[in-house]
Amino acid sequence: MNMFVVRPLCALIMVLSTAANAAPDGIRVDAATRAGVVRELAQAMDEQYVFPDKAKLVVERLEAKEKSGAYTDIATLEELARVLSADLRESTRDGHLRVRVSVQPLPDIPPEPTPEMEKMMFEHDRASNFGVRKIETLPGNIGYIDLRTFASVDFARDIIGAAMQVVADTDALIVDLRSNGGGDAQTVAFMSSYLFDKRTHLNDLVWREGGLRESFWTQDEVPGKRFGGQKKIYVLTSKKSFSAAEEFGYNLQQLKRATLVGETTGGGAHPGGVRRLHPHLSVFIPSGRAVNPISKSNWEGTGVIPDVPVAADEALRTAQRLALKALLEKPRDAMHADLLRKRLAEVDKQG
Repeated sequence: MNMFVVRPLCALIMVLSTAANAAPDGIRVDAATRAGVVRELAQAMDEQYVFPDKAKLVVERLEAKEKSGAYTDIATLEELARVLSADLRESTRDGHLRVRVSVQPLPDIPPEPTPEMEKMMFEHDRASNFGVRKIETLPGNIGYIDLRTFASVDFARDIIGAAMQVVADTDALIVDLRSNGGGDAQTVAFMSSYLFDKRTHLNDLVWREGGLRESFWTQDEVPGKRFGGQKKIYVLTSKKSFSAAEEFGYNLQQLKRATLVGETTGGGAHPGGVRRLHPHLSVFIPSGRAVNPISKSNWEGTGVIPDVPVAADEALRTAQRLALKALLEKPRDAMHADLLRKRLAEVDKQG
């Protein structure tokens, strides 16, 4: 199983899904439907969840609550989704586990995305510019990329490559992931390839099914010019940073390639896929876990802890100050040093 394969399916469900208050009166649920959903959810967890022992605890909890009548008063699918999501996390503390409601009927979910699904996801990702919100050069020749998602690499390759060309000749780089909720591990590896001078092992995903280990490395060749492996990188984080966004920061942190600035992230290191429970309900079930080649661990439950902890809204200014101070340690000449001092004074005034 590959995170690249399941991600378009997950995103498709998220496009179709709605917040609990999207339907004014909710989608009504009767006792038979409620019992069927609980039964299907228990089976899905038993078959797919990354940790079989924890899956067993979840199944026992679900069956006990159903038998005791704890779900009897639930009248809508929206409420059922909220309660079941909480029950899933009670025994696992897994932030990826979530039951979602869709006002539109959900299609059967095939093992791999169909051409129609791929087209829908391409249009969805294109509408958000494949996650790239802003690219600019900040004062002091500091590159800045605001990336809101790691869209599927087949869709995002061109724009990620183009973004990296814009910042290739800057003297330092800030990657803003404060509003990035995750995405495709292959895109993480592709973007990271611009930040190293040689092939580098970034991360592994170990899947429950067959104990398959999937390794992610930087690519030997990338389109255009690399930013390179020597200049300073700063990754901005917040409590909203999640999943693949956390992986990007954690990988670079473990490799001592970047300084993380901001807040501790959300703590989701378990990729997986979507399972349909009902025409209007689905669940995301993690079936793998990240294993970093250096730490031999991951950020599940703890989040990625920044090197420089500051409030999210202070992270960009803090990173600019760090970058300018680092550049001042080795200015090209006296004129460059004067310029950097001027830029640093301007950033300090912003506070």
